[in-house]
Amino acid sequence: MATEQQQPDRQPVVGFIGLGAMGSRMAANVAKAGFQMICFDVAGTKDRAPDSARIAASVGAVAREADVIILSLPNGDISAQVAEQIIETNQRAVSTIIDTSTIGVAAARAVHGRLAASELSYMDAPVSGGIAGAAAGTIALMFAGPVATFEALSPVLTAMSKRPFHVGEEPGQAQAMKLLNNYLSGLALTATSEAIAFGLTQGLEMSTMLDVLNVSSGQNTATSDKFPNRVLPETYDAEFLNTLYLKDISLYVENVAQAGTVDTISRNLLPIWQRFTAAEPGADFTRIFPFVRDKR
Repeated sequence: MATEQQQPDRQPVVGFIGLGAMGSRMAANVAKAGFQMICFDVAGTKDRAPDSARIAASVGAVAREADVIILSLPNGDISAQVAEQIIETNQRAVSTIIDTSTIGVAAARAVHGRLAASELSYMDAPVSGGIAGAAAGTIALMFAGPVATFEALSPVLTAMSKRPFHVGEEPGQAQAMKLLNNYLSGLALTATSEAIAFGLTQGLEMSTMLDVLNVSSGQNTATSDKFPNRVLPETYDAEFLNTLYLKDISLYVENVAQAGTVDTISRNLLPIWQRFTAAEPGADFTRIFPFVRDKR
C-alpha cells in the first residue's frame, strides 16, 4: 500500500462497509485492535459501527479517508455496486479492498478486474465460522492475493481472524475454498440429520448416538458441535440462516457446473435445502434436522 510505504510507522486507516451480523462483529474486533476506522452501512451505520469509529455518509466518504476498505456484503451484485462507487470517488485515499463477502469465483474475478483497471487492489478474502466466530475473532479467513500483500495486511487480517490462510495468488481461489468448505459443512449436517433420524426409529437415544459417533469414523462438525449444542437441546441457535446456506450451496453448484467437475452429490443436496427454505424461510439452518426427520 502506497501510504504505508511513505509512512511505515503509521497504521492504515481502515474503512468498513457492510455492518450486518458478521460485519459489525468483525469491525468491532478491528477497532479493538487499535485501528482508526470509518464505517458505512446503507441500512444504517451509527448503531452498528464500533463506538470509536467515524461514521461515513456514503461509500465515497469511506473511500476518501480509508487506506484499506473491508467489505462484508450480501452478494456479488452488491460487491460490484460498491466497487463502482469506490471507483467513482474523487480524491480517494483507498488503495486496497479486502472483500470478506461470499460472492463466488466469477464475481470475485469480475470485481478484481474492474478495480484493477482503476489501479485499486482487490483481495478475495471470505470468512467462515459464523456470528459467534466473528465476535470471538475465531473465524477462518481465506485470502487469495499476492503473498507480500497478505503479509502487509496481516495486522488487519489477524484483528478479524486468529486463523487467516493464504490459499492462492489469484482472485476467486479463496471463494472456491469458502464454497467447498460450506458445501461439506452443510452436507455433513444434512447427512447427520438423516442418520440420526434413522437411529431414533430404532430406539437409539440421540445422546448415545452422538457419543459413539464422536469417537468413531462417522464423526464430523455436525456430530461434534451442531447436534450436541443446537439440536439435542432443541435450541436451534447456530445463528446461521437456511437462506444463507441455500445461497452458499447454490453458488457451489453453479461454480462446479462452470468448472465442469462432478456434482452428483451436491446436485441432490441443493433441492433439499430449497424445500427446507421454502417451508421455513429464515429459520436457523440447524432446523434441517426436524425438517428431515419429519419427511417434509
